[in-house]
Amino acid sequence: MVIESSQCQRQIARFCSTWTFYLGVVVLVGSFLSPTQRCFAQEVATHPVTTTSVAPPVSQTDWKQWIIDGASRSKYLNGRVEGTAPAAGLQSGSRLSQFAQTIQPLLENTCIDCHGEDTQEGNFRIDQLNPDLTEGSDVDWWVEVLAVVGNGEMPPPGEGDLSDEDRSRIVDWLSHEIQWASRARRAKGGHASFRRLTRYEYNYALQDLLGVPWNFAEDLPPEAHSADGFLNSSETLRMSVDQLETYRRLARTALRRVTVRGPRPEVLYWGISMKDNSKPDWKKNREKLSEVAKKFLDDLVKQKEEKDALEAKLQEVPPRTYYKNLKNQRMVPATWQYYGAEHAHQPATQRPEIPEPGNQVAVLPGARNQKLTVELGDQLPEEGTLRVRVRAARTDVARPYLPSIQLEFGWQASNEGRALLRVSQQDQQISASPEDPQLYQWDIPLGEIYPRNSVRGVSKMGQMPSPSEYIRLVNSSVTKEDIQIDYVEVMAPVYEQWPPASHLRVFPESELRGDENAYARFVLTTFMERAWRRPILDREVERKLALLETVRPQCDSLEDAMIEVLATVLSAPDFLYVNWPGSFAPEEMDLEIVENCELATQLASFLWCSIPDQTLLDLAKEKRLKEPEILAGQVQRMLADSKADRLSEEFVNQWLELELLEFLKWKKGDNPFLKEAMMEEPVEYFQEVLRRNDSVLAFIHSDYAVVNERLARHYGLKDVHGNDFRVVEVPAGDLRRGGLLTQAGVLAMNSDGEQSHPLKRGVWLLENILNDPPPPPPPAVPQIDLADPEIAKMTLKERIEDHRNHAACMACHAKIDPWGIAFENYDEKGKWRDQIQGRPVDASSQLWNQQQLDGVSGLKHYLLDSKQDQFVRAMVAKLSMFALGRPLTFADHAAVDQIASDVRHEGDGLRTLIQKLIASELFLNN
Repeated sequence: MVIESSQCQRQIARFCSTWTFYLGVVVLVGSFLSPTQRCFAQEVATHPVTTTSVAPPVSQTDWKQWIIDGASRSKYLNGRVEGTAPAAGLQSGSRLSQFAQTIQPLLENTCIDCHGEDTQEGNFRIDQLNPDLTEGSDVDWWVEVLAVVGNGEMPPPGEGDLSDEDRSRIVDWLSHEIQWASRARRAKGGHASFRRLTRYEYNYALQDLLGVPWNFAEDLPPEAHSADGFLNSSETLRMSVDQLETYRRLARTALRRVTVRGPRPEVLYWGISMKDNSKPDWKKNREKLSEVAKKFLDDLVKQKEEKDALEAKLQEVPPRTYYKNLKNQRMVPATWQYYGAEHAHQPATQRPEIPEPGNQVAVLPGARNQKLTVELGDQLPEEGTLRVRVRAARTDVARPYLPSIQLEFGWQASNEGRALLRVSQQDQQISASPEDPQLYQWDIPLGEIYPRNSVRGVSKMGQMPSPSEYIRLVNSSVTKEDIQIDYVEVMAPVYEQWPPASHLRVFPESELRGDENAYARFVLTTFMERAWRRPILDREVERKLALLETVRPQCDSLEDAMIEVLATVLSAPDFLYVNWPGSFAPEEMDLEIVENCELATQLASFLWCSIPDQTLLDLAKEKRLKEPEILAGQVQRMLADSKADRLSEEFVNQWLELELLEFLKWKKGDNPFLKEAMMEEPVEYFQEVLRRNDSVLAFIHSDYAVVNERLARHYGLKDVHGNDFRVVEVPAGDLRRGGLLTQAGVLAMNSDGEQSHPLKRGVWLLENILNDPPPPPPPAVPQIDLADPEIAKMTLKERIEDHRNHAACMACHAKIDPWGIAFENYDEKGKWRDQIQGRPVDASSQLWNQQQLDGVSGLKHYLLDSKQDQFVRAMVAKLSMFALGRPLTFADHAAVDQIASDVRHEGDGLRTLIQKLIASELFLNN
């Protein structure tokens, strides 16, 4: 049987080099290669065994000395910085020819009466706009047209007929032309980062604007990855008419959620002791005793034996969550069933007093994710905060490890309909003793829990399908640390103040509240300035007030009408687009203020993945943000803010392509929490390097790791306990851990879930770490014949070597395979191994330049000794692409080199890199 190696082919189809050892083929394919690749291919063809500068054989384990040796050969530290390459041309892709035929007639039919020769409302004539957005000077006006037409603000209701189909034609044409014009101007030295917000930026922007950490972007589709792997690239972030309508709907929903109407809602309270929660299970035990008594009514000796057996069973510790009577030490397994609602607890309108600790407790054993269910019925509200307080203690205070607990929310309406969601963001560590149990609290936004039970208010309690909902407390400890609980308090909806702070961010308190028009102007001006990240002119407010006047008669209150208007603010290009200085600012606005405001937006987009705060906006309005000392101070402030964690999460996930781990096959029985920890480790590690301003070379290797207990066990690191990530020292001389390359998640996502995958690992390292992806593939890829008994007996490395011996494969795999083979000591989940199927692991390989890589130690040696400049420059390039929101061009070459040189001369620190990047012309003139 011949099996096509599809994964191998896909990787080769994407990454393999067209370099070949045969000069004739080089000539044939040379026209498809860049000048650098063509030159290299000819060199390989004529001198196939010629070596370049090769690091000495690995004979030392002092990785710090490797860094010193590598620095001595750095071109940045010891030589000159290269200049820029000429910019590439750009072919026209404009649809200008469609304007006269399709778009102009639509605009004349619907807009000319108000914006033509006879009438120029807003001092604006649409018939005089230059439709050439690439060369013309009316781009700003066309962006405004896109905004008002796309939002449905123009033509005004009742003053012009524009069908949905025609509106879509206008929006689609303008969206394309604006996008193309931005790319064309970039190629001519203009700004290229004109793009809409990404899904995650949109979510963070609304969170910061409205003051609540909710998920506002759940209904938005995921973004496409650019060729460089980033989601925030201007090449992919376009806009359609359907998206504009979605943004309008999402904005309206968000504003309604964060604002309130009427009086403060009544709070419901649940006070649940374990004596009450355990009643059904103790009842079942009593029923068993009663059945025994009846069954052996005529045989008292047998009756006693059976009763004694049942009583003895109550003295045995159950293997799962159980209830325990501390007075008589009797125990019964905790159960839960959804039908009949026999486990449900009814709420009260008055808060019950918290009782003194009692004799009845629930015990959740550790190391097995044991759970305790507390059913709350069907009266939990839709919005507001769900507050859960648990009085808990660890059962064994003599042990030095603290157990941890998570909170889940769920429901089961029937056998087919159920849901269970983890709703706590962080685990609670339980440090209290049984003699002094303590209350531990979670606050969960009810509106963020999805899905909810759809038959609430439809079925009655006790009937089927069940309308009830419940919480579950989970012992998430890795080690066998038991937790006991004696009391659970639940209340909802909880509001710390009324109206809530989120309401006041939209509708602030003001002495103007009695004058509806004056208050509306105040609200609009305040909100628009924060949302659009710049000062707002009176005429812009007047336009929104005109819209308010149109919708106000249809709404019950000013707040309802204002939400409709504010939704247009949040679906305008001024909010949805970033990074084109002056694009949306009115012509009469001070250009220096505009440029400072755009810098504030660019800073916030990079470091916070969001919008500027008031401090940045105030500095921008004062024209001070561009001052070097002010700018440097703001970068320090922003990096110290917790919102900078978003930079770590979003950049690292995109840079390393960690989403591949989410789709990795996880075998039945594998711990899902380990996979979760694998996803978190690279982000936590990046944050630690950033916090220390450690050298970016720490991503290659360091003498510390950032792990939790699950990962530490996976790695064989001792004395690490708990689910929180912390810095752990890597044993001296041990190169198996430390840095990013040998982290389990990175290695696992570059496997196939069943076995390691050197090809995927090699390609990933070249593309993501060294920013040196192999060029396009040769036309044919041979198959791997697994039916051949000789091939079947081979190790994976041997199969790859056999595959590489084919002429069509040799050039590709010579570039890729050695890098991946160096990781062969790591299995499909990144765990170290010395043998594969009883045979010693052979992780040695040789690069195309005859450089020997002796496993991961040799790989790290070579990278630190001979690839420092390339890696530092790669880091500058990757962060630059993320910061600028666009691919780098030849015109950026010199700027990237200059930043890399500056960073190298100041110790290669990650924080230093970010500061140098932001202070560079590349960033400031993006």
